[in-house]
Amino acid sequence: MDNPCLLTWTPKAVVFDCDGTLLDSERHWQEARSLTLAEYGFTVAEGFAERAAGLHYTDCGRMMAEEAGHPDEAEAVAGRLLEIFRRLSVAEPVTMPGSVELVGAVSTFAPLAVASNCPRDVVESSLDAAGLLHYFRYISVPEEAVRPKPEPDTYLTAARHCGADTTDTLAVEDSRAGIEAARSAGMRVLGVGPAPAEKVLDLVDLWVASLDRPEMRRWALARIPRQQPRSDGL
Repeated sequence: MDNPCLLTWTPKAVVFDCDGTLLDSERHWQEARSLTLAEYGFTVAEGFAERAAGLHYTDCGRMMAEEAGHPDEAEAVAGRLLEIFRRLSVAEPVTMPGSVELVGAVSTFAPLAVASNCPRDVVESSLDAAGLLHYFRYISVPEEAVRPKPEPDTYLTAARHCGADTTDTLAVEDSRAGIEAARSAGMRVLGVGPAPAEKVLDLVDLWVASLDRPEMRRWALARIPRQQPRSDGL
């Protein structure tokens, strides 16, 4: 779906995915998967990286173990995968092109949240290191009764903490799992990244190659800023 009308709309809240959307952490996931597979001596089927994109690390670890023929080691593999990723992502946070500028501009007219499949400490420490954490009202991650993407829970929770209905909320996503989660939550979706498969493209309202596209900056700057609190507290 290609809906340019999305760029005339002012959402009441905006929820960003983290990995691959705000932060270029897919490189860290790829390295973590490679290192984990090497440590265990596992081999997975071709195209694993694409199938694993956006999945919760426990699901990714399970897939790795099952495809390698060692399903009994799924929990251990997932734990090691997360351990390596945590070290890599915190040591070298890299923002995606345009993400810092867009987040800053959007924060002037809508409350922001993050919906991620990563553990809270990884998301918060990575965003903090990248200078982005302070923009977000809430970080929504799988925990307790909140299921990971592609279930809608992280997006439903994020919208609630922003005080907005999901139909008034924009999700910004790069992966199929995340896009399915946002759609299931009832949100409009801006997809970002390399051109996806047609079946994924059909799930979004608009797809852009990068957040630093000129039309994204024009859209953000054209929105009416929220009224800022007065310095005297009145």
